[in-house]
Amino acid sequence: MSTQNALLTILVEKINNDTLVLPTLPAIALKVRKAADDPDINLNGMADVIGQDPSLSARMIKISNSAFMGRAVKVTSTQQAVTRVGLSQVKNIATALAMEQLFVSKNEIVKKYMASKWIQITDLVGNAMATLITYQKRTKNKSLSLDTLTLSALIADIGALPVLTEAERHDSVFANPTFLDVAIDKLAGRIGTSIMQRWQFNEVFIETADKWRKLDYTPQSLSYIDFIRVGAALSNQIDESEQALSLGQQRGVFSDISELQSDEFVELRENAKSIFA
Repeated sequence: MSTQNALLTILVEKINNDTLVLPTLPAIALKVRKAADDPDINLNGMADVIGQDPSLSARMIKISNSAFMGRAVKVTSTQQAVTRVGLSQVKNIATALAMEQLFVSKNEIVKKYMASKWIQITDLVGNAMATLITYQKRTKNKSLSLDTLTLSALIADIGALPVLTEAERHDSVFANPTFLDVAIDKLAGRIGTSIMQRWQFNEVFIETADKWRKLDYTPQSLSYIDFIRVGAALSNQIDESEQALSLGQQRGVFSDISELQSDEFVELRENAKSIFA
């Protein structure tokens, strides 16, 4: 049995036996999410929680001052940043900003692959966010939340992490990135669902992790999955890109492909990606 097939067999067995080691949500993200669920939390309290992590605090200020937020007046404190972002959005945005902490490894080969994977993810996220903003401008429909889409897109491939972690023990498979992509494509949805359940995320995120790659699954109404699929197609991160785009157009995500090729769209995408740079 080849190393690649052996690894795939090991992964499937661990999934079936519920022994696959799943990543844990960064501690600061847990604190923010817990605080956000407190009905008595206010802006000052949330700023105090975020301020416990200098890196997250700095990134929250950065996003508040980014071109994506479109504000001329710069903020300089965590409290100002939380005020600008909004208490209801902080939970998902802070979690999204903390996600990058998971894509690390002491193994140099794995580290490079994870860095590459993070770039792919942020490219997908940028395209998905720009697609939703473009859709909302065209339709005036704000039923879907941009910050929820952002986090949904970031966790869409979270199932790749345990695959990469397990592959660390088999260095030779990193000489064949194609195999890893196949393994991730086959198993990421199933693993991602387990991670979302372990993290106690709600059904929106569980459904996203499980279903977005399965083009034969059609949500009853327009959902975050539709925008993630279009984002993935624009980023060439789904095998059936043309089918995904066709499905997106049929479901009203965009009216014409030219919407997703305009200078305005490109600027929106790059501004969105810069949040995670």
